Amino acid sequence: MKIIKRMLALVMTVGSLAFTQHAAAQEAPDALVKRISQEVLDMAKADKEIQAGNQKRVRDLVEAKILPHVNFEHMTALAAGPDWQKATPEQQKQLATEFRALMVHTYSGAISQIKNQQVTLKPMRADPADVEVRTEIAQPRSEPIELNYRLEKLADGWKIYDISIMGAWLVETYKTTFTSEISKGGIDGLIKTLSNKNKNLAASANRSKPS
Repeated sequence: MKIIKRMLALVMTVGSLAFTQHAAAQEAPDALVKRISQEVLDMAKADKEIQAGNQKRVRDLVEAKILPHVNFEHMTALAAGPDWQKATPEQQKQLATEFRALMVHTYSGAISQIKNQQVTLKPMRADPADVEVRTEIAQPRSEPIELNYRLEKLADGWKIYDISIMGAWLVETYKTTFTSEISKGGIDGLIKTLSNKNKNLAASANRSKPS
């Protein structure tokens, strides 16, 4: 009887996980962005370590709540432009990894500043496979921040592949830097530049840890 109960519990757990994954895949893009944004804001406000400037806690939050919903390979490919196709699979992997790390630092820096912000969804621009979800982050005694997302529909749900902050799209912003670095040192030179930047950002974050 105990074995049967354990097997039943296991089946129910697996079924619940499958249902949760299916529900996430069916979630509308604007609902997904709204949910992620609100969860991040709520957790950042409630976490005393994050409010105190604990960068590890901030990065953990970014890794858990934001990164699973970002298609970094597509984002990196767009930023690299035609040179992406010239890179080897290993170079593509390294480049996407470094770009992902850079995004972690970018998000972490923004989340560290969260106090009493509120997120509002604006009308969505969409076609069947590609959408732009527009949001506005209200800040006390400050102008609101426009934060927009481009998402694409994949087999496992909607994924973010570009982000705009106050009208500046991330991919376009980095495309100029990527092109310049590739022209000077090729794909390996770009990977090295991003790696060094990430090391410097990590060192800076460690120096700013609260005592």
